[in-house]
Amino acid sequence: MLSSVTLSFAVSLGTYLPSSLAAPTGNGDPLPFDLPNGQSPGPPGALGNPFGPQGLLGPDGNPVDVAESGIVSDYSLVPGQSEDANVGLYLDLSETRNPQPLRGSLGGTDPGPRNPIYEKLNSDLYAPPGTDAGDVDNLKWPMGLSHTRGGLNQSGFARQQNVVDMPAATQMAGVDMHLEPHAYRELHWHQANEWAYIFNGSARVGAVTPAGQTTYDDLNTGDVWFFPAGNPHTIQALDQGTEFLLVFDSGTFSEENTFLASELFLRTPKSVLAKDLKTDVSAFANIPQDQLYIFPGTPAPTNLSAQNVTGPGGAIPVEQSYTYHFSQQEPYVVDGGSIKIIDPSTFPIASNFSAVLVTIHPGAMREIHWHTDSDEWDFFIAGNARMTVFSAPEASRTFDYAEGDVAYVPFPDSHYIENTGDVDAVYLEVLRAPKFTDISVAQWLGLTPPQVVKDTLHLPDAVIEKLPKYKNYIVPGNPDLLTTDFTDEGP
Repeated sequence: MLSSVTLSFAVSLGTYLPSSLAAPTGNGDPLPFDLPNGQSPGPPGALGNPFGPQGLLGPDGNPVDVAESGIVSDYSLVPGQSEDANVGLYLDLSETRNPQPLRGSLGGTDPGPRNPIYEKLNSDLYAPPGTDAGDVDNLKWPMGLSHTRGGLNQSGFARQQNVVDMPAATQMAGVDMHLEPHAYRELHWHQANEWAYIFNGSARVGAVTPAGQTTYDDLNTGDVWFFPAGNPHTIQALDQGTEFLLVFDSGTFSEENTFLASELFLRTPKSVLAKDLKTDVSAFANIPQDQLYIFPGTPAPTNLSAQNVTGPGGAIPVEQSYTYHFSQQEPYVVDGGSIKIIDPSTFPIASNFSAVLVTIHPGAMREIHWHTDSDEWDFFIAGNARMTVFSAPEASRTFDYAEGDVAYVPFPDSHYIENTGDVDAVYLEVLRAPKFTDISVAQWLGLTPPQVVKDTLHLPDAVIEKLPKYKNYIVPGNPDLLTTDFTDEGP
């Protein structure tokens, strides 16, 4: 039965229309047909009907020939892909033309639709180890997927990761920022504490405390700074420009909510500004009419002392310095890589930040561990790696990471980071904690009575006797990622 409202369309008559709606012939008049209530007619000249006939309902609908097969036959497996899924070898899908979600006896072929680029980058999600189980929050965010905010006149950019991108990352957020030579990050302050690591180049940073104390310092690649919440500060790139990582102690932090000097002046009555700065309102005729955020600047004087402004409060005492020349700290070298730890024991002002710069040689891995009082926020500086996170009582998931990726591990989930590439994997492991601590699984078992370990895990005596009573931090491995026997690796 036709509805009480009949709409007109310029369409051709087809099997979609009831026979009672005869098509006009030869004069190009619009063809009337029924539309569901609330639907709007389309443009003149449109063909067909956007809705199908009721005759297609159920098993009595007209049969349709299947044009596309769901069978995939044109593919090949990569080394390790046919092995027992529970062994969980790393699968390198990067050179595979048609990767498939197969591992051992698990999975099936994928006819699509699909995006092989993502599948190749995330082989442990696409063809997961058989040991992965249950539901684990997403713990990976590539900064390459973050919105980039550009600076004025090609002076730099910033992009961020927070809970909007990775909801599990509730304790910390990060910003990747670049400044061209002499460019500024506008004078500003934050609600959150800011911990920073310089990826490349050099920068001059400065800050003012509530007590009127000041600090200014030149920092280079690998150095660290810290600005307490609420303290105004400045960052300017020196001659070679700079790129740096900012880590904030709140997962909800956003660069868009920064308190900027330009906005402060724009949002305050000029008469009030004049009274506060003891001048005439005409002095504010040329203040910026929008945020500067990141903008070009004039070169900073070569001599730092030329910008060392101090008042009655003097300079910040060295023991409470806002900067730390981490680049000059020698690494702690172990078989398989090296680490450099910085926490409040050496950088006191950053009282709630602890971090370790980890370098893992090909085939080696950051040992299985967990942290005792903080989530973990990681940024991958170089190389490729993977991580399996175990979350009680019985869930785990394996993620793959590359340069520019952020990883996150909720407290107190156990995890490792294994180098899956052919060059060193380098990453920053950041904790929101007053001291860098972790629990090494191997050391824990080595310091547990052998009888208890054997009764619990049924490990061979030879394995139990070899358990270390020290912390490895990094354990060596074979660059051949198909290796499964590590008996001869290290003491």
